Amino acid sequence: MTRRWRNALAVLAVLIAVLLSSPSGCGGPWDDGDAERGLLQAVLDRQAEAVLTGDREAYLATVDPRADGYRDSQRTVFGNLARLPFDHWSYRVTGTGDEAFPLPDGKGGDGRDAGPRRIAVRAELRYRVEGYDPVPVRDVEYLTLTEREGRWYVSSDSDGAAGGRRGTQQLWEQGRVTVVRGERSLVLGVGRPEFDLRALADDADRAVPAVGAAWPRAWPRRVLVQAPATLERMAGLLGGPPSSYRGIAAVTTGEVGGRGRTPAERIVVNPEAYWLLGEEGRRIVMAHEVAHVATRAHTTESTPMWLSEGFADWVGYRGTDRPSTRIAPVLTDAVRRGEAPRRLPTDEDFDFAGDADRLARSYEGGWLLCRMVVARWGEERLVELYTAAGGAGDDGMDPVVREVLGVGMEELTESWRAYVRQELGGG
Repeated sequence: MTRRWRNALAVLAVLIAVLLSSPSGCGGPWDDGDAERGLLQAVLDRQAEAVLTGDREAYLATVDPRADGYRDSQRTVFGNLARLPFDHWSYRVTGTGDEAFPLPDGKGGDGRDAGPRRIAVRAELRYRVEGYDPVPVRDVEYLTLTEREGRWYVSSDSDGAAGGRRGTQQLWEQGRVTVVRGERSLVLGVGRPEFDLRALADDADRAVPAVGAAWPRAWPRRVLVQAPATLERMAGLLGGPPSSYRGIAAVTTGEVGGRGRTPAERIVVNPEAYWLLGEEGRRIVMAHEVAHVATRAHTTESTPMWLSEGFADWVGYRGTDRPSTRIAPVLTDAVRRGEAPRRLPTDEDFDFAGDADRLARSYEGGWLLCRMVVARWGEERLVELYTAAGGAGDDGMDPVVREVLGVGMEELTESWRAYVRQELGGG
């Protein structure tokens, strides 16, 4: 190769390097392509690294200096994140421009005008709380990034909300988080006195060994509890309307909106209901929710809710001397009116947004079935039934029930119907 060609190639290499390193490009073909997406990804990568290293200045350096309200909220968010034991936090850009969401001013997701350039970004957030999440939890973030003087910043996480594009609300976005660590629990609260959060940790710490005695399979034997300030904030965490959770003391994520939404479990406490319970009531509720955490690895779309919720209730009431009629008052009333159930409850019967009496009867019926299995076949068989149900697949529960209990679903259902009438006084 001649010296002349070597010099020409060197100049070309420098030009390519300058183009690729330019923060804003020059209006060329990669304005909406991989190079630009890489710049946006780099901003989120720097933010993720700042979360993991606890670097407040580096985190705020990724936030738009002129978005005053958003910047103030992100100061609070970072302070909350810094108090939590994350061992993974990452973003992956999955869409930009209108592919992510239309910006609210109608300019499109990559709006251009005389002002700063803005781009709508959809990104997958993955995070893991050390010791509590077996694998990273996944969520979707809808962000606006703004270019100022050749640099990109995150300037909003709410521009997509009007079009229904907003990520699941996180507790650390709802105000200053107080963290209480129990022996077997991590409790996060907003707007609650630390005394209440310590009581929650005590409830969870007592529930973990109690659940472990009923569920001898392997599980982490520690739980993460969230205590939002209001029912509305609870609904925000769970992604449903507040009316769905009114009167329900606590919910474990994964019960709502279809099981399997995340690989982790969060026990979310309803501040309007949980604190109205006495000590025994809180113990029962917490044991029920911890049972969901314990059985998570064996709970699939194949697991019928009469079994998953019935088992959790059985764990909650295990060892109590309450009569059946007190534990199942709504179903008792139905039986004594001559309206004993003719079938096991369906998954739809457990819909929080449905009829309250139907929901209560479904929980009570599931509990009575699990109680009957224990009375006739023993606790270990109930655990075996639960474990096997997760792998039922398209064949349904009949082969599983036959394998574990030696009867079919039809016979099990008829036995349960007779047991319900016997226990609740229906003759």
